[in-house]
Amino acid sequence: MIKVELVHELAKAPTRGSADAAGLDLYSCEAIKIAPRERTLVDTGVSMAIPHGYVGLIWPRSGLALKKGIDTGAGVIDSDYRNVIGVLLFNHTKEPYQVCIGDRIAQILIQPVVMGDVSVVSALDATDRGESGFGSTGR
Repeated sequence: MIKVELVHELAKAPTRGSADAAGLDLYSCEAIKIAPRERTLVDTGVSMAIPHGYVGLIWPRSGLALKKGIDTGAGVIDSDYRNVIGVLLFNHTKEPYQVCIGDRIAQILIQPVVMGDVSVVSALDATDRGESGFGSTGR
């Protein structure tokens, strides 16, 4: 269970678009215009208690990304974070985008996270790929 606090009077609790939806839709509790090629932090008015050992990852809504050119950024919500969740939205188009109160603006996926320790070593184990980078595995 994920506990949610509605901090703003216009906040709406996250919801699933369908029974099998992986993400919970996040809603705007403010009306705000995002200028072309700009980014804006949009208030959800919601705080969440993400369980220890999990992380909340903010992802774009596919329809907004495809149809309106709206993307998300800065999307890691740690389990010890208790402040209001803001969603960083990018407008990749040449037209302003109007966010209205109650609009679904992003989705949050709650996923387990491995909290591995960091160990500095003199060399890493070799792999077949080695140090090859972007595009090195083909199309």
